[in-house]
Amino acid sequence: MKFHGKWITTRDFISERPANVFHRELEHIDLKNCGIRNYYALFRRKFELSDTQNTTIRISADDYYKLYLNGNFVCQGPAQAYYFSYNYNEIDISRLLRPGENTAEVLVFYQGGINREWCSGDNRQGMVADILQNGEPILSTDSSWEYTILKNRTHSENSYGTITSENIDFRVREAIFENAIVDSDDDHVFKDAPVDTVDVYELKPKTVRKLGSGEYFIDMGCEVAGSLSLTVRGGRGQKLTIAYGEEAENEHAKFDMRCNCRYLDEHILSGETDTLDYFTYKAFRYVNISTDIDNLDTDSFCVTARNHRFQEKITLKSDIEHLEDIWQICRNALKIGTQEGFLDCPTREKGQYLGDFTVSGLSYLYLTGDAEIYRKTLFDFADSAKICPGLLAVAPSGYMQEIADFSLQYPLQVLNYYKCTGDIETVRRLFPTVRGVIGFFRNYERPDGLICGDMGKWNIVDWSPNFRDGYNLPNEREGFIPCHNVINAFYIGAMQVENGLAAVIGEPPRHDIERYKAAYINAFYNPETGLFCDLEDKAHSALHSNSLPAFFGILPAGNRIADFIEEKGLACGVQFSYFVLKALANLGEYEAELNLITNETNHSWVNMLREDATTCFEAWGRDQKWNTSLCHPWASSPIIAIVEDLAPSFPDKLRIVPLE
Repeated sequence: MKFHGKWITTRDFISERPANVFHRELEHIDLKNCGIRNYYALFRRKFELSDTQNTTIRISADDYYKLYLNGNFVCQGPAQAYYFSYNYNEIDISRLLRPGENTAEVLVFYQGGINREWCSGDNRQGMVADILQNGEPILSTDSSWEYTILKNRTHSENSYGTITSENIDFRVREAIFENAIVDSDDDHVFKDAPVDTVDVYELKPKTVRKLGSGEYFIDMGCEVAGSLSLTVRGGRGQKLTIAYGEEAENEHAKFDMRCNCRYLDEHILSGETDTLDYFTYKAFRYVNISTDIDNLDTDSFCVTARNHRFQEKITLKSDIEHLEDIWQICRNALKIGTQEGFLDCPTREKGQYLGDFTVSGLSYLYLTGDAEIYRKTLFDFADSAKICPGLLAVAPSGYMQEIADFSLQYPLQVLNYYKCTGDIETVRRLFPTVRGVIGFFRNYERPDGLICGDMGKWNIVDWSPNFRDGYNLPNEREGFIPCHNVINAFYIGAMQVENGLAAVIGEPPRHDIERYKAAYINAFYNPETGLFCDLEDKAHSALHSNSLPAFFGILPAGNRIADFIEEKGLACGVQFSYFVLKALANLGEYEAELNLITNETNHSWVNMLREDATTCFEAWGRDQKWNTSLCHPWASSPIIAIVEDLAPSFPDKLRIVPLE
């Protein structure tokens, strides 16, 4: 898609040329960016209309925009993307326009850092837009648009480079506007179709308590993603402090959060009527307000929440203890953890991780039937193949991270999409990426077909390391991957899936899977114990080393894997639990699968419920990881297990109920 409008930018950026932020994770580059951080430019244009019907706007910006028409908020976007495959939005704006003069204002934010949330730090800043009536452009961006730089906000970031505090000094007003500058060398290449904007809506608190003069405590009742919305009038220079937290103690939000975010915003009032209008968002349940003003209108307190559209198609009904509550915390995490993409968490990294997507994407697809965002995510990661054909672990972003076992889950993600949609054309388009991933790893095959070597990627096996059940993984982050069980199980599984996808699109299979399985069994299987081992020395058998061969159907006769998994329980992390549960299903052990989901040990979703979870956690308990996020959709595997395995197997105990 090509815009009629020109890419417009500001005086600070017109002389800056794009900086390359892309590289292999273990390579070092000399990043030549301008060093500008957290930069706000407000672009505007007045225009006349005689008719407002059938009017739309196509719009994009780098890094991100918020659009206002005649003072009314319209939407925000676009979803993050690489500049060579960039996103835009298209919105019907007819209802917000009026005959006569109208004003479009676009607040554009350039973050400037290298982190998982943004494709930034590359000197690309500005916006482009077309306003169309009946499909024909009537106004487009050019040098007649004006801009000013807003300097009333300061920020704090966590160690991941993600913004955690946004402080507004309402006394500082915008400067004089000047004409926007057309960047005729802009190199954004836009995708063929627009992407959806996130839904933005108001949520009222569950409870509000006044603690004292100017002191208030808010409980939303459940974790949400967004920010406090508040209009206040105070004396010039008076302060308004907002503290957010996932946890609270004695009606005080813990703003120094265990997930390594400090959610404390400090605002200075102008002496006139000031309205909080944050650009960024947080994930939280509790809020404290502290101000010099004695009384605030508590009826006006609300949260401006945001997430990708969430239209549930199904829910769970069951008399099995805990099961409906487990479904609910997974559902809640998926709702607020799905923004412009499937985030690992909406607090700390705010990044879209490939391995997390295996679980969160499929769970979301089952809950909502929304295949479009799942499909978008498949293409997001396919775009990262231009940086490395073995794919990046987090995309799209400026942060380069490569996790081998995440990359090898991509073919499975494409297969799951096809099983749910039957969309052969998308499989055909993505098949070269699937083949490219496996081709990347094929370069590291030994003569017997098993892989190891200096791949420039690292293995996660499970996260964090204390959830690996003693799995022996040397040289975790050094780029050299020894010959070990998990990486080879994923490699064989990926080739097996590629053969299946090839059949879908009428291509011949490439891989002799039985040869690879034989090599894997020879290297890692111990016939004396009936178990697979972590390494070729066959000294230790972890849960992970046995769940994956069961998941991918590598099952020697006489094995005792089913009993072993039942004995071990969830001696793993929450993302890997997907493979454990589905391994039991593949072995026909549905009762054991159900028992694992509802078990009451400290490695369970029941333990999250005991710890007052309203969304599923990053770990099984708050204190089981040093920086646990209390909203991590990668823990939502029970939804997949219930839909695929348990509801068909136990119709008298649980059932999936369609929603209107």
